[in-house]
Amino acid sequence: MSDNNFKSKDIGFIAQKKLLSRMASKNIAKVFIDDVSGNLLDNVYRLVKNQSGNKKEAEKVVKNIIKIVVKIGVLHRNGQFNSEEIKTAERFKQKFHSTAMAIISFYEVDFSFDKNFLTQSLNNCRSLLKELVVRHLTEKSLNRIDHVFNFFTNPNVLDDVFSLDSNHKELLGKIVADMHKLLEEGSL
Repeated sequence: MSDNNFKSKDIGFIAQKKLLSRMASKNIAKVFIDDVSGNLLDNVYRLVKNQSGNKKEAEKVVKNIIKIVVKIGVLHRNGQFNSEEIKTAERFKQKFHSTAMAIISFYEVDFSFDKNFLTQSLNNCRSLLKELVVRHLTEKSLNRIDHVFNFFTNPNVLDDVFSLDSNHKELLGKIVADMHKLLEEGSL
């Protein structure tokens, strides 16, 4: 790197991304994630653990969510997104918001669950999210996005979580309550 190409801000940004990717654990995430979001993630962890019967899988799903959220936050805070990516981010935000509203509706209104709609909506969110970060993040991070969305678009998971006699109804109710709070705050 010549003196003309050296920029300490760029080096600092790269170091920040690297450090955060290594530190994005549940405890560190509390610095970046508010209480309601933290409660939501804790309940998502419990839901994944209960549904999959696998503590490691639940930890991996939630850690991947946290790592992606933190990395996108760092990219945004450091002005790394170009105008097209900002438009993609806005489309993602709108799609994610409408998906959250659908999840709430499926929980609150009996017999309204539409697995195909939810799967398609989540897959659209995945595509937009990957389009947003593909220029900035590694293949490993893109695989993290896929891992999270693969879990939540699994038809068996969706049927199990949203069935009328689901064992996860109480946890899903807590997740929906947190989603309502985040929607009211404008955070979701």
